[in-house]
Amino acid sequence: MSLSDFLATFWQDIAGWLVLAEVLLTVGTLLAVMHIKREPMSAIAWALTVLLVPFFGAFLFLVFGYQTVHRRLRRRRERSRVYKTFTARTGSPSAGVPPEWDVLAKLGHHGDGFPVTGGNAVALYHEGNAAFEAMLDAIESARHHVHAQFFICHSDDTGKRFIGALRACAKRGVEVRFLVDWVGSYGLSSRLLRELKADGGQVASFLPLVNPLRVNLRNHRKILVVDGHTGFAGGLNIGDEYLSKCPTFGYWRDTHFRVTGPAVEGLQHTFLDDWYFTTNEAVKGGAYFPAPNEKSAPGTVLAQVVASGPDAEYKAIRETYVAAILRARERVWIASPYFVPDAGLRDALLLAARSGVDVRLLGLCRPDKWLPFLAARYYWTDMLAAGVKVYQYTRGMLHSKLVIVDDEWASVGSANTDNRSLLLNFECNVQFFDTGVVKGLEETYLADLEWSLRLDPDVYATRPFVGRLAENACRLFSPVL
Repeated sequence: MSLSDFLATFWQDIAGWLVLAEVLLTVGTLLAVMHIKREPMSAIAWALTVLLVPFFGAFLFLVFGYQTVHRRLRRRRERSRVYKTFTARTGSPSAGVPPEWDVLAKLGHHGDGFPVTGGNAVALYHEGNAAFEAMLDAIESARHHVHAQFFICHSDDTGKRFIGALRACAKRGVEVRFLVDWVGSYGLSSRLLRELKADGGQVASFLPLVNPLRVNLRNHRKILVVDGHTGFAGGLNIGDEYLSKCPTFGYWRDTHFRVTGPAVEGLQHTFLDDWYFTTNEAVKGGAYFPAPNEKSAPGTVLAQVVASGPDAEYKAIRETYVAAILRARERVWIASPYFVPDAGLRDALLLAARSGVDVRLLGLCRPDKWLPFLAARYYWTDMLAAGVKVYQYTRGMLHSKLVIVDDEWASVGSANTDNRSLLLNFECNVQFFDTGVVKGLEETYLADLEWSLRLDPDVYATRPFVGRLAENACRLFSPVL
């Protein structure tokens, strides 16, 4: 019997089974939506998608909507509790912080957070080459261990050079642990990793996907810790484009930093927590957490590591962002390549602008990802109407992730001002309560504005209808952008 004859004979039975399958799939997916989605608007949106788009609506929810802490992440949370018993954190949550910023220190410390530490020295890097060379110098100077963690590591010349530095460390007996995200570093050469392991280094991939269509819940952190006393963090990954060597992106503007002092302990904890979850190796001991009198290059900076992820209900980075914006009296300056805020963050920015605070957003001019870029343009409309100054960086690729408030507080790290960073990914920022660090960030921010175009609200309102329609459609994906 041919296929056409089969369909002609049994089409009613096939249609009946398809209807039954769709009903069961819809009911099952709706139950999952109601169980997982705590926000009413998100639950309603997904429920309508599932009901109005047969089969494909359930597929979209499976790919984009399932963001809850599933079994592996619940296990991660349980392991984290066990690991924390090995390396207890001590210290006042807001020691030395000015009273007006005390609430931010407490929010950063809430739950499983880290306390504010004083006596830190900080060096800021505003482009990739200087930061990369500083990291290589630190790796070369390692005597006991090197812990490296990046969302993206490529197999290009920059990636080979970085892994080569790790190999050289491992060859001379230094402990090397290298953790990459399975999705972000999917194309990383297995040969390079085998060579690193052959030289004595350890390599792990964070949360390999059982379902290749589920790309949420990624580890977006960028951390390097050397000998427990020197740490690097920020927005820089490992690859040629981050050193402005990729013609597609051109000049790459990023913000990275080196910290020495007690704050490194928070970066170390964050890395080892991820390492423990990924490999089951509970690394502990005084060599990984040097006593304060052993730490080099002490300074005067008050710093606090703030880590967050989908394994915890409390989203520490988001909460510090919102609280800092609401406490602003003079200025809120934000740089982020992806601006897709949730309702709370959006309302905080609008309220600040309407109350006379100088709110500025610095974003992309030439996007690397069109979906979040168009979604951001939708939200720019409300921002401009409230008096927010919106700038587009024209020199190249803007990859900095920072928030500056009132000359006295700043947060720098891996987290963008979008739902993916603040709700779905594992991120790591450091908030600084220091006028010197903030001034350095402000000066570079103003220099970036010299390379930027400020949007005129009246001109922006006349953009083509087709473009506005695309922006409106893209913002529907905001919960996963």
